[in-house]
Amino acid sequence: MVKGDKSVWKSEYFLKLQRLIEEYPKIFIVGADNVGSRQMQQIRISLRGTAVVLMGKNTMIRKALRGFMERNPALEKLLPYVRGNVGFVFTNGDLKAVRDKLLENKVAAPAKAGAIAPIDVFVPKGNTFMGPEKTSFFQALSIATKISRGTIEILVCCQCDALVYLWLSLR
Repeated sequence: MVKGDKSVWKSEYFLKLQRLIEEYPKIFIVGADNVGSRQMQQIRISLRGTAVVLMGKNTMIRKALRGFMERNPALEKLLPYVRGNVGFVFTNGDLKAVRDKLLENKVAAPAKAGAIAPIDVFVPKGNTFMGPEKTSFFQALSIATKISRGTIEILVCCQCDALVYLWLSLR
């Protein structure tokens, strides 16, 4: 869908969402945080023929869903989930098969500055092979260390956020 006139584009989006809701009885709501365009393209290719992926602005999606609620009151259940970076996957097929295809395309992504790790990250105890000049970094994070044979050694396994883990893994 090419963006031309904004009002035309919005009305086409509303019509497309309405058509998908009427055509497909089953809907997934998927989180799309930290999903790149290449990965999204791979997901769309793998779902071709079995499901349709629709992404959009949350305010537009909520407005469209409220407009369709008169004909289909069950859509009200979707509104609380339209928060953050989400999309819809519409399907007529088996939900388990579609979910499996979505999970096949899930990949681990490297941490980015300011990102919250989706899993618990632990820094293992042991030698870091970093020089003693980096001890201030560990002190700022309250990670117990000692200098051993000219390198920093972490004394206790500890939990940290993704940004710290990224920095440690790059050194």
